[in-house]
Amino acid sequence: MILPVELKVPGARLSYEVRGEGPLWVVVPGAAGDRAPYQQLAVELSGRYRVVTYDRRGFSRSQLHGAQDYAHRFEVDADDVARLIGHLGAERATVFGNSSGALVALQVLIDHPGVVERVIAHEPPAVRLLPDGEDWVAFFDAVYDTYRAAGPHPALRQFSEGITGGMVGRGGVVGHRRDPDTGARPVANLLYWFERELRQYPRVELDVPALAAYAHRIVLAGGVESKQFMTYQPATVLATALETPILDLPGGHLGLLAQPAEFALELLAAVAQPSPRGGETPAPREPR
Repeated sequence: MILPVELKVPGARLSYEVRGEGPLWVVVPGAAGDRAPYQQLAVELSGRYRVVTYDRRGFSRSQLHGAQDYAHRFEVDADDVARLIGHLGAERATVFGNSSGALVALQVLIDHPGVVERVIAHEPPAVRLLPDGEDWVAFFDAVYDTYRAAGPHPALRQFSEGITGGMVGRGGVVGHRRDPDTGARPVANLLYWFERELRQYPRVELDVPALAAYAHRIVLAGGVESKQFMTYQPATVLATALETPILDLPGGHLGLLAQPAEFALELLAAVAQPSPRGGETPAPREPR
């Protein structure tokens, strides 16, 4: 049995779990911010890595304390990952993120390059990289309006139908799934996501020139079943800008939840070799 541990950080306590031995691998959860849906993936990875899964601040067991810097919540999410890595005594870690978590993982590399061995960004929804990016921003605003007018479940249906024709909802919409330890938390997570992330994170403008300095440390990934959907497209734009290929993995946007063993097997094969250490290394920013 894996016992959860807490790390006190400014404004929150981060709840996390550690599995396995070896180089450190941090799993950054996507929407809903809950580590529970990623547990089986962590089990599959833990034969080769010391795998950390955690709840992002404000979600599930990672409770908020005191004032929050909501104007910089995205950057604070990245700071939390850097603090976890430092707390666990690793010089560097592989940082894997899915969906919103992939955006956070890329920001960790920008803000804290010294603690990152590599980033694996699986379908980051950086819609402002797309030619129709402002249309997507408007779409997320419309989903939020539905949430305010009709409640979370009609808004989730609108969200799922709009981004993947409903495919993302199979097995739990954007990872909002119930497990025995969460009780009422899925609802609280959902409401927090609507208020603090649905509109804000897709608006993030990634610093692509900064990422280009670390292109040798970035693995961009997507689902083989996602290629026709928006969720896959920002990775294609980033791949062109960074002159790096896309690693296609089993399933769609949530393939790691539906097929964790197959997903982990192909992922581990692709990252078996250490990333090169070349490229510029600007000084990391101080955590907030």
